[in-house]
Amino acid sequence: MEDFDLELDEMELVAAAAGYYYYNSITKQPHPSLSPKDSGFMAEVLEGPDEICRDMFRMDKHVFHKLCDILRQRGMLRDTAGVMIEEQLAIFLNIVGLNERNRVIQERFQHSGETISRHFNNVLKAVKSLSREFLQPPPLTTPPEILNSSRFYPHFKDCIGVIDGLQIPANVPAKDQSRFRNKKGFLSQNVLAACTFDLQFIFVYPGWEGSVADCRMLRAVLHDPDQNFPQVPTAKYYLVDSGYINMEGFIAPYPGVRYHLHEYRGASQLPRNAKELFNHRHSCLRNVIDRCFHVLKTRFPILKLAPQYAFHIQRDIVIAACVLHNYIQKEEKNDWLFAGIEGLAEEELPEFDEQPEMQLTSSIQEQIGSELRDSIAATMWNDFMSRWDEW
Repeated sequence: MEDFDLELDEMELVAAAAGYYYYNSITKQPHPSLSPKDSGFMAEVLEGPDEICRDMFRMDKHVFHKLCDILRQRGMLRDTAGVMIEEQLAIFLNIVGLNERNRVIQERFQHSGETISRHFNNVLKAVKSLSREFLQPPPLTTPPEILNSSRFYPHFKDCIGVIDGLQIPANVPAKDQSRFRNKKGFLSQNVLAACTFDLQFIFVYPGWEGSVADCRMLRAVLHDPDQNFPQVPTAKYYLVDSGYINMEGFIAPYPGVRYHLHEYRGASQLPRNAKELFNHRHSCLRNVIDRCFHVLKTRFPILKLAPQYAFHIQRDIVIAACVLHNYIQKEEKNDWLFAGIEGLAEEELPEFDEQPEMQLTSSIQEQIGSELRDSIAATMWNDFMSRWDEW
């Protein structure tokens, strides 16, 4: 589980500060052609430097404009008297991307609190409705991130993605707090998520109580066809951490064997046997979901603090954030957050607890998973021993 930080990280502080500075600078300067009710703020952001648009709307200008076009052309949002779709979307992005209070948004966009709330909810509903389009099952072909690496191919050729849980701070009534209090003592909702190796979410199931174990969430979605979890094709599998049971379709690391990347640093820390080598490379691949979570929460810091919304709204915000994450990744491969995550060291990423909670599978499923893991580990070790320079 992620140990969520209750303070904005350095990047978010810079973004928020830039937003405040920029807004103050444009509102304090005279604009003869614009009255307070005109969209002076929107014009200044969309016509100004690219960096300001990124700071205020959490995406590049052309990505923002295309999303507005999608919402307009499909009739998901409508221009209203005095509030174009561009401004409606900007209101939403300022709230989830800068974690601004309603009264701050009122002053910035010169609208009433009721108007701000209405447009926030309309945009949330519209973006969430795009989830079926932007949260797609993974391709069945070998991911290029595996295919193009001699360390991973052909050993992980049938791996199609990674699954893990994400703790999001939650605001819930007193009567529900015992169920939502996780093992670290914080109130949270637990989110089951799956992603591919190109940093795309393929499945998101928010709203679970923070006390619920990851493996229980996985069992629930596998047994409930209404959740639309993408079926795992025969011989394919996801990588999971040690909080899950190793079984058919879901391959976990070897328990009781060093796993995290920092445990293998240095010439004296090379893997000493097949299980250690398997765990190291499993960790290298599974790390992609930590990077997905990091980008998601950095772009939308509302996910780091329990927002003052009804719980169903908090849940929907998670889905909408994942939709926007995927949309931005597809539209702008050079997005500054996706580009920046590649250079982060492992210790800069969120930490997770990986503790098995309970046995959830049949012995047959476990046996199939165990045999597959042992087979991968053995062939990988044989290859490693014959090619020391590949390490």
